[in-house]
Amino acid sequence: HHHPVTGHRHPLTPRLSPAAERLRYILGEEDDMPTPTLFTEMDTLQQDGDELEWKESARWVKFEEKVEEGGERWSKPHVSTLSLHSLFELRTCIQTGTVLLDLEGYSLPQIVDEIIEQQVDEGMLSPDLREKISFVLLRKHRHQTKKPIHRSLADMGKASGGGARHAQSRSMNDISDTPSTDQLRNKFMKKIPRDAEASNVLVGEVDFLDKPFVAFVRLAQATTLGGLTEVPVPTRFLFILLGPTGKAKSYNQIGRAIATLMVDDLFSDVAYKARDREDLIAGIDEFLDEVIVLPPGEWDPKIRIEPPKKVTSADKRKSVFSLNELGQPNGAAGGGGGLAEDEEIVCVCGRFCGGLFLDIKRKIPWLLSDFYEGFHIQSISAVLFIYLGCITNAITFGGLLGDATDNYQGVMESFLGTALSGTVFCLFSGQPLIILSSTGPILIFEKLLFEFSKNNGIDYMELRLWIGIHSCLQCFLLVATDASYIIKYMTRFTEEGFSSLISFIFISDAIKKMMGSFKYYPINTDFKPDYVTAYKCECLLNITGLDWSQLSKKECVKYGGSLVGNTCKYVPDLALMSFILFFGTYSMTVSLKKFKFSRYFPTKLRKLISDFSIFMAIMTFVGLDRLIGLKTPKLIVPTEFKPTRPDRGWIVLPFGKNPWWVYLASFVPALLVTILIFMDQQISAVIVNRKENKLRKGCGYHLDLFWVGVLMAACSFLGLPWYVAATVISIAHIDSLKMESESSAPGEQPQFLGVREQRLTGILVFVLTGVSIFLAPILQFIPMPVLYGVFLYMGVASLSGIQFWERIKLYMMPSKYQPDFPFLRHVPLRRVHLFTLVQIICLAVLWVLKSTVLAILFPVMVLFMTRPKQSGEKTKLKCTTTHKHRGKNKPAQRAETGVTNKTKPTEKGKGNGGS
Repeated sequence: HHHPVTGHRHPLTPRLSPAAERLRYILGEEDDMPTPTLFTEMDTLQQDGDELEWKESARWVKFEEKVEEGGERWSKPHVSTLSLHSLFELRTCIQTGTVLLDLEGYSLPQIVDEIIEQQVDEGMLSPDLREKISFVLLRKHRHQTKKPIHRSLADMGKASGGGARHAQSRSMNDISDTPSTDQLRNKFMKKIPRDAEASNVLVGEVDFLDKPFVAFVRLAQATTLGGLTEVPVPTRFLFILLGPTGKAKSYNQIGRAIATLMVDDLFSDVAYKARDREDLIAGIDEFLDEVIVLPPGEWDPKIRIEPPKKVTSADKRKSVFSLNELGQPNGAAGGGGGLAEDEEIVCVCGRFCGGLFLDIKRKIPWLLSDFYEGFHIQSISAVLFIYLGCITNAITFGGLLGDATDNYQGVMESFLGTALSGTVFCLFSGQPLIILSSTGPILIFEKLLFEFSKNNGIDYMELRLWIGIHSCLQCFLLVATDASYIIKYMTRFTEEGFSSLISFIFISDAIKKMMGSFKYYPINTDFKPDYVTAYKCECLLNITGLDWSQLSKKECVKYGGSLVGNTCKYVPDLALMSFILFFGTYSMTVSLKKFKFSRYFPTKLRKLISDFSIFMAIMTFVGLDRLIGLKTPKLIVPTEFKPTRPDRGWIVLPFGKNPWWVYLASFVPALLVTILIFMDQQISAVIVNRKENKLRKGCGYHLDLFWVGVLMAACSFLGLPWYVAATVISIAHIDSLKMESESSAPGEQPQFLGVREQRLTGILVFVLTGVSIFLAPILQFIPMPVLYGVFLYMGVASLSGIQFWERIKLYMMPSKYQPDFPFLRHVPLRRVHLFTLVQIICLAVLWVLKSTVLAILFPVMVLFMTRPKQSGEKTKLKCTTTHKHRGKNKPAQRAETGVTNKTKPTEKGKGNGGS
């Protein structure tokens, strides 16, 4: 790779070996057709009495599975460990043996004849051995398909058909082109992709050869060769190694080496595209270049290495050979999403409402899929979880709002507003995964506004309506001028500070509410069971001649009596029961959520339990509460559809109660509300749209803000609270809709595929919230501590995956136990700690601020946390969207900024937030 003008070599281009140069031309031209997945099976030649037969000894889809020595079960999938010697011997085999590429093959006997003919023609095999070799290669194949009689319950759940009396099945007719019934019934097919092809490795020792017989064959068309393979997958490659007796172990190792190479992403590409023997050898040389050797004295070769949690992609290795990426070391230039400049979707267009039109244009093609993609069992668990979070929030917020505004807005208004705003937003917004809710700063603004109105004789509801109208217009102005462009300055620092603060608020509120019950129902610490006869409470009244002992506490006080005795202040231990419900709900949810990584039960059942973890935890503890029958505090939902305050209607009229100047002056407080809503909404949207979530339908910052503005005006006219994106509940919504790969190779961890992006779950949550007024008889059984447990879970769950939280934990870890984070490889630890400390201080300032009346200035403080644009820095706001590029979906992503080290150039988009 040279400079087009000067002819000098590019300084960053690696100097390639001859083998790598050869591979560059094999792999450099990208095909539209991806290489199929290879299922590799190794059969070894066994003596069964007087008969010879081929017995399956190992198989690979991604990792190796061996047939255990007992012969009744497959080993656990593990990373293949090869001896270096076997790889060099394999290289020699390919160099000296027969290589037939693109052989026209239709049956095993014909292919075997072609191989033998080639060897005889080249003088590698004496003609008199032709029959013997052919006889050996066409022996029966015995596969490890049927299960033994004694099986675990989990296996019984998976398998069908009666228990086989033997561990292997024998395919009687190898010559036929049709697979046997055992092959067709094999459950292992679920683990193999549909377009997979087979690679068969046959190794064995025979007494009539004095030198090895080696052949590597690639068929022109993948062909089903009868009973050759365990599963009915057409064969594309054959590797045969027969040799003199006494070296069975060595042959076995060579067979494992070629099988491991065939499932290597890069070598399988080479095998499909190779034009001659030298290309295959170049592929082996590249593999040898990448191989890492473990010293024999420091590692036990008998240990099976567990498959890694995350397998690195072969794309980095392939990019070295790609002709299309010359001049771009390490794959893509820069740190964005690997899209060309003209493919970026930029949220600023320089014309009136440009961003809004772009958002609408981006969303229209997905409109239909936004509904039908919601029909999935996972959606049910997401709806139940988010619904409980929303009604708890609505009740808590409604109660606080009722106290702050003298019931002009209460629980009823909170329910109705949540249902209306949420449903409209989920139907029409740009990012329907966002959940709208009320926030703390808005509550404080309402409180200050009500007090101001009361002290100055101004009608609160009418003033609030005009603030809502002005704020709505200001939101429209921000949308029209593409003001959402400001969020390009939202770095990881700002995002993490904001989302951590909201998470901590959720956690502290849940604990604070729980602790409140200990004050309300004090624990009876001085109760001594032995003194039970001394505990009594009597009602004393001055009136004689009547028996007052039957009066209740309330009646006694009502008639002017006095209560005397040790147990008059006694209350049942409701606080303790509440704590059991609170902590039990939280811990059971956490345990069941992790259940999908456990070793028990089949995958589908584990996934189902994990998805419905919150629902199962709630139902368990609601049941426990009913069983014990204590009067723990329950969820109270309004039962009648009418405003909380009797003297107000559902519609607020804009004129008639306030002086004319109030209509204009309300522009000033509206400005504060707009900043508050803009920052809250857009930061939450940035967190939801972050590239880690792998969203494919794109963002819609302008469209979201437009609908938030519309809903502000609508809620003001109806006298309902104002709503904005709720960070924690939105993160919980995304978390409950995450998708993982279904069919995975044995040992391979399920891959995170993205989020089930649709509008249905959000709409159902808010429709249910509206219907909750009629569900009061059912909801009254749910204890409040159970819902506080859900709140605690939401707060803790939204902290996971935040790099800031991981960095806080580093303070308490000795260096040797610290996880291998990419940023720790590039940045000195003291600098990481300093960066984290600055974030903690900023978070503490925000926390103090939100705990005072100054909380309405909270968004302005968040604004100060955003960074200024550096000189010479180009930043474009990219939305994750899908482009058709060489038949693949490539998402464009927003570059993230993390901890930086001044001594090195910043590498954006690398690992967790740059170097």
